[in-house]
Amino acid sequence: MATPFDEARARWQSRIARQVPPATTHSGLPLEPLYIPAEGAPEYLDMLGFPGDFPMTRGIYPGMFRERLWTIRQYSGFGTPEETNARYRFLLAHGQTGLSVAFDLPTQMGLDSDDPRAYGEVGKVGVAIDTVDDLAAVFEGIPLEKISVSFTINATAAIILAMYVVVAQERGIGPELVTGTIQNDILKEYVARGTWIFPVEPALRMIVDTIDYTSRELPRFNPISIAGAHFKDAGATAVQEAAFTLADAIAYVEYVTGRGLPVDAFAPRLSFYFYTHSDLFEEVAKYRAMRRLWARVMRDRFGAKDPRSWHFRFGVVCGGSTLTRQEPLNNVVRVAYQALASVLGGAQTIFTCAWDEAIAIPTEASALLALRTQQILGYETNVPAVVDPLGGSYFLEDLTDRMEAAVAEKIAQIERDGGMVAAVEAGRVQQEIADSAYRWQQAVEHGERRIVGVNWDRTEEAPVGELFREHPQTVSHQLARLTHVKAARDGARVEKALAALNEAAAGDENLMPYFLEAAAARASIGEMVTRLRKVFGEFREPLVF
Repeated sequence: MATPFDEARARWQSRIARQVPPATTHSGLPLEPLYIPAEGAPEYLDMLGFPGDFPMTRGIYPGMFRERLWTIRQYSGFGTPEETNARYRFLLAHGQTGLSVAFDLPTQMGLDSDDPRAYGEVGKVGVAIDTVDDLAAVFEGIPLEKISVSFTINATAAIILAMYVVVAQERGIGPELVTGTIQNDILKEYVARGTWIFPVEPALRMIVDTIDYTSRELPRFNPISIAGAHFKDAGATAVQEAAFTLADAIAYVEYVTGRGLPVDAFAPRLSFYFYTHSDLFEEVAKYRAMRRLWARVMRDRFGAKDPRSWHFRFGVVCGGSTLTRQEPLNNVVRVAYQALASVLGGAQTIFTCAWDEAIAIPTEASALLALRTQQILGYETNVPAVVDPLGGSYFLEDLTDRMEAAVAEKIAQIERDGGMVAAVEAGRVQQEIADSAYRWQQAVEHGERRIVGVNWDRTEEAPVGELFREHPQTVSHQLARLTHVKAARDGARVEKALAALNEAAAGDENLMPYFLEAAAARASIGEMVTRLRKVFGEFREPLVF
């Protein structure tokens, strides 16, 4: 008589893609797609299960990378839309499989390039976007119906989404073909980055608007990527990063379901985003524990019935605050190990930082090397040939269990104190991360944490090659385009669209249709945000000592 373990194994085997050829080592030794206990115990199905089956610990898809590699999505964008477009074409020509857009600070903060507050920041840390024509230029010649695009944008995410939809519409691309993700995670902005504009409640309203809109109109678009990355880079431990991220996600699901949207209508397209740092096994355990926790939260707490709603789909950055200005070529090695941890942890999309990103925007050469880091891992190492290759390790399974328990306890504490929104508004999360960052920095300065080439065996700085230099005409080109768009557009249509947006913001309608009309009329980000500020006001940061 078949046991539950035998039945689960048979289900998993029936779902493995048959067209994938058998894998072997370089010496020809055969590799099984998955390694499991000879005899399954009840706790195996409860705690690990088979890939693609609850509780998803070993991966959200049956064959994982054996069937399809993770998306290689290098984060890029700088200067004018034309400069960014050229970099995208370069990366795609060399094998990148997805796009990830970096925006400059004015765009993130809802300021036009000609706003005096944008002075000195236009095109600096990302591409400058003022109107839909800028976004169209970013993707000139790139087939949007064939490639997914991730937008790292938060306070103005709904506006950027509207502009992207307009770009697709004006190219004749139907909504069923629009594929991508907006980060759209404002709670972590209040904690760890600072590119917020509006108070918490109206900001959350706009996020719910985008989730509601995409669930009805954009079946292949992810309306939010809940980001633990910035908690981690601000100084959070892996446990804090995981707990705060899942607590944010729980808050978003509560807000959306509170509007009346069924959980299975939107949950399959929730996604997550993290930094992978250098404690290799802790990072792998973190991702496995979060996969299991999220599956349980969605099934048991929110009653999700669709297995896709249990999927913890996540992307990662390898690099971040672990990159050093001192001996910067060491960053190549750091990023490679972090990419390995990300693959072993089951990431769906990976961005590997270039070695010079602690100093400047990457050059074409350093960006290409960062891309090659992923390609070598994917095509030369054989690491993707086996699903969850560390699964079953006494060490890793124990670490995964302890990570899960620690994260679950921290989430429970947050909820006992009133939930994540209340914790953010009161500054409790900010304080906890600040304390953790201080402890880490003290350990580095006292030599208790070794950073090779920084506080241990630092050598004289050697030349590192040519760094990126911005084009001296970037700002003037961007301002000229904005002036031209404003002069050529239908001013009456723009004013009508902005007035309608203002009125809708004062009520409780979904704002996405109004953003779409304003974007199509060529209203700028700054003009839309100005109208919203008058209705919503601005967020006031709590004092944290």
